[in-house]
Formats: sequence, C-alpha cells, structure tokens
Amino acid sequence: MLPLAILAGGLATRLGPVTSRTPKSLIAVAGRPFIYHQLELLRSQGIDRVVLCVGHLADQIRASVGDGNGLGLTIRYSYDGDRLLGTGGAIKKALPLLGTDFFVLNGDSYLPCSLAQIQSAYRSAGRPGLMTLVRNDNRWDRSNIVYRGGEIVEYDKHSIRADMAHIDFGLSVFSKDVFAKYQPARSIDLADICRELVTSGQLAAFEVSGRFYEIGSQQGIIETQEFLSRRPANA
Repeated sequence: MLPLAILAGGLATRLGPVTSRTPKSLIAVAGRPFIYHQLELLRSQGIDRVVLCVGHLADQIRASVGDGNGLGLTIRYSYDGDRLLGTGGAIKKALPLLGTDFFVLNGDSYLPCSLAQIQSAYRSAGRPGLMTLVRNDNRWDRSNIVYRGGEIVEYDKHSIRADMAHIDFGLSVFSKDVFAKYQPARSIDLADICRELVTSGQLAAFEVSGRFYEIGSQQGIIETQEFLSRRPANA
C-alpha cells in the first residue's frame, strides 16, 4: 500500500476552547484519543507507513503516538514550523517523507472505506490526483461538488450551488508532481490545489457509498462517538 499523510496541524477553531490546550487528534472519542482509532483503521487496511503533518501543539501528538512501533506502523513527522502552512503547504513540506505517490487523509476524519479499491482506482485513472466523494445532499455538511458522468465537474467549498449534491469524503491520492509548482514554506489550502486540478481535468474521482465520520464539529464528535462505541473491536 502507498504511504499515507494525515493532516493534523490545524488550530481547530470550530471546537472553541476544547482545542486551545489539546490538539484535535488527541480529543478523547469512545475512550481513546481519536488518532488511535484512525491509525488502527489504517493498519487494518494494510497501511504501514504514515506521515503526520503537524503544527498546533505538535509535541503533544508526538509524545502520545511516538514512532508507531507499538501500533504496527512506521510513523514519521513533518512540522509546519513557525507558522502554519495550510493543508497544501503541509503536504508540500512533507514530500521528502512521502515518495512518489501517497494518500492524504484529513486529521479529523474516520472513513470506513476500502483503501485498496481507492488505490487501484488511482492507478487505473492515470491522473496525478484522485478525490474520494460521497452523495451528501447537505446531510452531514454542505455539499460542495458537482459530480456528473463519473467526473468532478466543479469543486468549491466557498461558493455553494444548488446542483452540488456530493461532498469530499476526506481522503485523496496524489502524485508528488501535483505540488511541484508551489513554493516551499508557502501557505496554501489543499482545496485550492484540487480546484485547479478539476479545472485542468487532472483530478479523478472515486465515489464512496457509505458516510464519513468527523470530529471537526461538536455534532460530528457526538456522531463519531456513537459510531465507534458500537463498532466491534478490530472491525
């Protein structure tokens, strides 16, 4: 399996004082820091190399997770530095640790899906990027994708349209070449990079059938807690 980067460096301002002293990745969900649920799910799907892109309260994350030896993973860290680089800038900085092709996972997302199928779809598409998406109809968040005929026609997280029925699922696959034109240490949103790929026809799509779970909002934490609490161990 390809290596995987987890975007775990944001400030998580939507959660208010909860994350002023505790990074979002370490919020307790179903009795454990959330990131442990993520890592165990990844390991169960054959991932063995993870790069944590960290910034806000990064030392706490490293102190808790370590090098991954006890989890059956090899975990390395890429630090934003003195200022946050945004999701795209964080990936750019982590490239030396990731290799030629890699998954990117949102740090607040728990995604029951087949990574093997997604990796295969990326290889078959022959494009430098692939985004997973799900039919949302504004159920779990505001839909932000026009998806038609197996293609992403438009992706915009800021200008929402009535014909947007899908939403990004929280997992993508990229070639390192996608990030070549961006300057190091530049703050950039990964969503903006994906919009450029859509415009140039370089972003493939993989539609997932099930929903995503997230801890980026208070309601999301409640729903993720409920899901993980009833999920059988090692399932």
